[in-house]
Amino acid sequence: MGKLTKAAVPIGVVAIVLMLVVPLPAPVLDLLLGLNIVGSLLILLVSMQIKRPLDFAVFPSLVLIATLMRLALNVSSTRLVLTDGYAGKVIEAFGHFVIGGSLIVGLVIFVILTIIQFVVITNGAGRVAEVGARFTLDAMPGKQMAIDADLNAGLINEAQARKRRKEVTSEADFYGSMDGASKFVKGDAIAAIIITLINLIGGFAIGVMQLGMSMTDAVATYSLLTVGDGLVSQIPALLISTATGLIVTRSASEGDMGSDLISQLSRNKMPVRIAGGASLALCLIPGLPKLPFLVIGGLFLFLSARLEDTPDEDPDEVAAAQQADEPQPDSPEEIADKMRVDPLELEVAFDLVELVDTARGGDLLDRVKALRRKVAMETGLVIPLVRTRDNLDLPASQYVIWLNGVPAARGTSPAGTVLAIGDHLDGLPGKPTREPVFGLPAKWVPAELQRQAEMAGATVVDRSSVITTHLAEVVRQNASQLLGREDVKVLVEMVRRTHPAVVDELTPALLSLGEVQRVLHALLDEGVSIRDLVRIFEALSLRAKKSTDVDGLVEAARAALGAAISHPFVTPDERLHVITLEPSFEQRLLEAIRPTEAGQVLALDGHTVDALVRGCTNLLDEADRMSLSPVLVCSPQVRAALSRLVRQVLPRLSVVSYNEVSRTAQIESLGVVSGAVAVR
Repeated sequence: MGKLTKAAVPIGVVAIVLMLVVPLPAPVLDLLLGLNIVGSLLILLVSMQIKRPLDFAVFPSLVLIATLMRLALNVSSTRLVLTDGYAGKVIEAFGHFVIGGSLIVGLVIFVILTIIQFVVITNGAGRVAEVGARFTLDAMPGKQMAIDADLNAGLINEAQARKRRKEVTSEADFYGSMDGASKFVKGDAIAAIIITLINLIGGFAIGVMQLGMSMTDAVATYSLLTVGDGLVSQIPALLISTATGLIVTRSASEGDMGSDLISQLSRNKMPVRIAGGASLALCLIPGLPKLPFLVIGGLFLFLSARLEDTPDEDPDEVAAAQQADEPQPDSPEEIADKMRVDPLELEVAFDLVELVDTARGGDLLDRVKALRRKVAMETGLVIPLVRTRDNLDLPASQYVIWLNGVPAARGTSPAGTVLAIGDHLDGLPGKPTREPVFGLPAKWVPAELQRQAEMAGATVVDRSSVITTHLAEVVRQNASQLLGREDVKVLVEMVRRTHPAVVDELTPALLSLGEVQRVLHALLDEGVSIRDLVRIFEALSLRAKKSTDVDGLVEAARAALGAAISHPFVTPDERLHVITLEPSFEQRLLEAIRPTEAGQVLALDGHTVDALVRGCTNLLDEADRMSLSPVLVCSPQVRAALSRLVRQVLPRLSVVSYNEVSRTAQIESLGVVSGAVAVR
């Protein structure tokens, strides 16, 4: 069936081309004319059922094939009309039906149909297709930017981004093709008029000069065939032209055209009632027939009685009702609400409110919601709702990120600009700045110069993405501060629903909720995802039977997670770049470990600490030049104390133990740190 379907269209096109040169018998022509009319009707009905133009993406090509078929049928029918004076029953029947005994009336009807199809429908559809193609192509860069921004903000994944890019490209291609297809429809209408004149004049000449017919008989015979032939051609052309106009004027909706038409016309019964009353009022005009207007008016009034109005709420009344329900400014509830400290807040200046206001196209709130989902999938932390508000005291274009009532970060996002990140931005106008997360050189350039910035090799980010990315980095750096006791309780209950035995063994028998929270805090501080709570809780249960020391519990949880800790640092080509310690130096660190109330620490002299920091810094700088993200690998016994020291001076360097190194990745050493200098 699949092979037959693939071959049907090419075979059909070849047959249409052959029809232009090969004479057709009258019965075959009748069959093909009927197929042409019914096929055109089918195309019109399908165009009325689609919800968006891309649902009928093959339409432009179908228009070309249908136009070619009509022209081939015109040629075949003209050949029969001029040679035999007979072109089949279909054309003869249409001619008799339209003419109805009067040649003049038949010709006038045919001319009117031609004018309607050519002047009104075809020209209108062609103009709409041309404007639609122009607007779609102009809007294409903006749609691509919106897709990239949603992808960067985490609103969509890569597969959804590719799908949306494909839809944007397909939409532009479709309207461009429709612009060209409308030219075929217009050309077909012109050709039909010319062919009709040829049939009329040529048939009259052949009938009088070759067949010896009288002028009256020649006019009667060939005008009948000409009108029938033209009508058989014009009806399918009219249907295709109408379908073209319907598709190019169709906007995306949730239903087909019929459903949308009925629902939108019947949304309010008052217009239907007024129309019915107006129809009845026309009966009062002397001379007008009363029965048609009485029937129409009564029908409209009956329909208005059956319709239900969608209530229109008064905005002032709604606002007043909401205000009545709200607590008074001096009530204890309102004061307590203002006293509450939100874990995470985003304050924006007055000129950044447009990014938050959805009525003006702002999508910042949607991106923040998507950020919560993205952070949860990466770290296992469900961050609290981000309270977003405007602050008139902030300088223009500034925003502030608050963490537990304390400003954690601030930045700028000037209106009408985009952030271009790169090293070669001197040729672009704008305000130099630094990218807020990684501190890369950047510049706020006017939005209309985005294309020039991209051509200069810069990475261009819109304002909402800058704020969302900055907020995401603040959340990752302070994840432990956002994990409250209630949040831990929610996580524990979530695990209990699927693994009740694991939770029942751990808490409260072995560890309290607060002790579990301290362990999760320590994991988040070191950038370890806590998504796999089942394995973490199982490891804590085993370790807590021996000791409830936090460092020991954390190391037990890390040992259970294993290679999952180092996996985020593995490159796409399965390589893990590491920095190691010289064995004798690592032994010195092990001997310098001292237990404290805050956990194990390294009791080192300043020279040793300086050598450690300098060696790691040199290797990190070299890794940055190669765009690599290495980890510092050491023995499990020294890892906790060493990590606590390294986080204070090099927070971007993760410390993992040998047991946490991925077994599948290829290990590549960037260097060895000794007590004196880093060794390559």
